[in-house]
Amino acid sequence: MSKAPATAATRLLKQKGVPVEVRLYDYVDHGGTARAAQELGVDEHAVVKTLVFEDDAKRPFLVLMHGDREVSLKELARGIGVKTVAPCTPEAAQRHTGYQVGGISPLGTRKALPVYVEKTIFDLPVILVNAGKRGALAVLDPAKLRDLLPVTEVAAGR
Repeated sequence: MSKAPATAATRLLKQKGVPVEVRLYDYVDHGGTARAAQELGVDEHAVVKTLVFEDDAKRPFLVLMHGDREVSLKELARGIGVKTVAPCTPEAAQRHTGYQVGGISPLGTRKALPVYVEKTIFDLPVILVNAGKRGALAVLDPAKLRDLLPVTEVAAGR
């Protein structure tokens, strides 16, 4: 495969001195984390998806969730202290992050957004997060998320 892409996410990691391995795979629309995990030979639980949501006041934020789990909207709203939450449209997600859906990284977003992380992600020894381009995942120690982003831990998975 080709070399790792230069994206806002990979540039941020380099700037912060975080050694990172970027794993490439053949992206398929709607293949999701299951496709990435299968192609890369990793556990889908460690492939962390970056989702863009908005609260009842239309304020955008990111949620990092295990690839094999769903976000409970009720638990998420309760956990962050708002009445309701909803996924952003693909167009709004791209506008807020600067990334295409399927390639959204929590790192190097266009706007600084609040980042809520499913707390059990920090129990893993290693995670794969999107590197800012479809078909590219960055392998990271989950503790590095705390160094790189202002994260808030939540219990929002089901």
